[in-house]
This record gives sequence, C-alpha cells and structure tokens, in this order.
Amino acid sequence: MTTEEIRLLIANGRIDKFYNRGAWRRKSKQILKRDNNECQIHKRRGKYARARNVHHIKELKDFPEFAYDDENLEAVCIQCHNKLHPEKLERLMKKEKKFINEERW
Repeated sequence: MTTEEIRLLIANGRIDKFYNRGAWRRKSKQILKRDNNECQIHKRRGKYARARNVHHIKELKDFPEFAYDDENLEAVCIQCHNKLHPEKLERLMKKEKKFINEERW
C-alpha cells in the first residue's frame, strides 16, 4: 500500500483497512518477533510484559510514509498501547450502549 493510499484511508476515516491488510499483519508479526514479544516500554523500565500490539512511534495519521519502517515500529503490551492512545479507548467506550432501566409500573 502506498503512502497516498494510506493518506486517502486516513482522510476517509477507514484506516482499519490498512490494519486489516496482509502486509501490515506480516510486518506486525515480524516486529513482534524482532522484539521477542516483549513490551519495549516495560523493557526500558527494567520490567517485563508480553507485547501483543505493534505501535507506530511517529503516528500513522501524521507520518504515513513511515507506515512500514522498522525504525518507527515497536512491540508494546495492550496496557501501554492504550496509554499511548487514550483517544481510541474513549471512542470504544462511547460506542458501547449504556443500559437504561426503564421502569414500567
């Protein structure tokens, strides 16, 4: 996928199409293997956590030209990834419908 194609996906709010492509899945597996499935943020602190996500150090929406650049990718755990991207977690929370108990007497 080219940089321009990624920019178009970002502009159309369809970046999920980038993350669902085989090229990204292969790159993600490669980075996890490179980093020994260890969260690099925890590792810098002298701790250990199992990495399950690959994080773009320079955000994809701002720097699509570094989408597949190994230097711009690092393995992180889910907890650290959520801290790095709290806006994504907030969007998920808003999507969840809250239960409203309508009392009917």
